[in-house]
Amino acid sequence: MEDARKLGFRKRLALETARRIQLNLAKEHPLRQLFWECTLRCNLHCRHCGSDCKSLPPTMGKTDMPREDFFGVLDSIAARTDAHQVFVIVTGGEPLLRSDIVECGLGIYERGFPWGMVSNGLALTAEKLHSLLRAGMHSMTISIDGLRENHNWMRGHELSFDRVDRALSLLACVKEGAKGCDGIATDGTRYPYFKYDVVTCVTEHNYEELSSLCEYLIEKGVNAWRLFTVFPVGRAASDPELQLTNEHLRGLMAFIRDTRREGRIKASYGCEGFLGTYESEVRDGFYFCRAGVLVGSVLVDGNISACASIRSDYVQGNIYQDDFMDVWEHRFGLYRNREWMHKDECGECDMWRYCRGNGMHLRDGQGRLLTCHLRRLSSE
Repeated sequence: MEDARKLGFRKRLALETARRIQLNLAKEHPLRQLFWECTLRCNLHCRHCGSDCKSLPPTMGKTDMPREDFFGVLDSIAARTDAHQVFVIVTGGEPLLRSDIVECGLGIYERGFPWGMVSNGLALTAEKLHSLLRAGMHSMTISIDGLRENHNWMRGHELSFDRVDRALSLLACVKEGAKGCDGIATDGTRYPYFKYDVVTCVTEHNYEELSSLCEYLIEKGVNAWRLFTVFPVGRAASDPELQLTNEHLRGLMAFIRDTRREGRIKASYGCEGFLGTYESEVRDGFYFCRAGVLVGSVLVDGNISACASIRSDYVQGNIYQDDFMDVWEHRFGLYRNREWMHKDECGECDMWRYCRGNGMHLRDGQGRLLTCHLRRLSSE
């Protein structure tokens, strides 16, 4: 078994350099990415959804945030920093369920912000995609959690895989500027700045078909593939089919590393978790929890947080009472100075220097660490 704690001299030297850069970024905290949870509505029933156990608070009696309210946040940001440097990611729920999603995107774009979307692909059509692209959409992330049987099992919808398959064909056509392929009509317009990728939640249920899924994605023309694991909170913590064993977590790291070396598709592990010897081998660069340092979010009820996966315990304000940029500049102390995490098992760990307590979304309401990737990668 590979010892994930046994770092070579070169890797330690690189980690020291990365550490200095990260500490400086925490001090300066330039906002570079903003998530907008635009809706709580969804058209799927995913097994891992809601695993952070957040309640679903009403937004003025609705499950969508009025776009004008979010535009007010963007106006505040644009008045204090360069809008072109802040990438807005529209998420949910499922953003495509908003009837005004194109108007939302256009309003973001007209204010000078580049923007992208995370979608399950179920409601994506050629017409909708072209409308979003004309509204300035720069990127789209589509979720796929296995081939047909496994994906549909995870997503709770018998047509989900077929719709994702169609969405990937459509995205490839648009990227290539083709007028049609796989029976999908497109207008041939090229969008050279547009990028798309696929994200996969790896579980015990789909682990054995990763190689087959990889071949499928390559055949579909996908260039970038992000893989992640479910963090152990709520119902996901007690579902043995969702949580990888330690052996399979190591197997996942080896799979990603080997796939990257092969070079046919750019695979990478999600941003969570310090991975020891796997650092820089399974994703670009070194582990760095950017939450509250480079990344902020506006949740559907107006709460101001970092990435949308973080518990409500770590909310820093609310746009209906606070100015977003005032909150960004003067709060988020728990995110930027992680010394409060240096206790319990983290207090005794010789990798604290590089890990800094793992991801913020892996802390419970009392600040306790829920899982340690390094420990799991080093365990029998």
